[in-house]
Amino acid sequence: MYFDNVGGDILDAVLSRLALKARVVICGAISQYNNKEAVKGPANYLSLLVNRARMEGFVVMDHAANFAAAGQEMAGWMAQGKLKSKEDIVEGLETFPETLMKLFNGENFGKLVLKVS
Repeated sequence: MYFDNVGGDILDAVLSRLALKARVVICGAISQYNNKEAVKGPANYLSLLVNRARMEGFVVMDHAANFAAAGQEMAGWMAQGKLKSKEDIVEGLETFPETLMKLFNGENFGKLVLKVS
């Protein structure tokens, strides 16, 4: 299973390496958000056919009814050390424009946090 938030060249590379009966979940396409040209589909899409694979969209709001229970379960995993998060912390409200662009340029790793005080 591959969970894609990037799209573009990364998705195309993944499609060229699919296992038999693979599943590809599309949740976003950050590499395409600032693309000024028309977005083309992946060149390796026929790999889905050859490998009898599935590609499906995932919209998180379709699962809003599960948010509270999922949050409690994940909080437990965090407390037990089973789930860890990485944060990229940037200080200063004056850095907001540059910090925001880090999201779109792929310059952050983990959750991007702007610390204002």
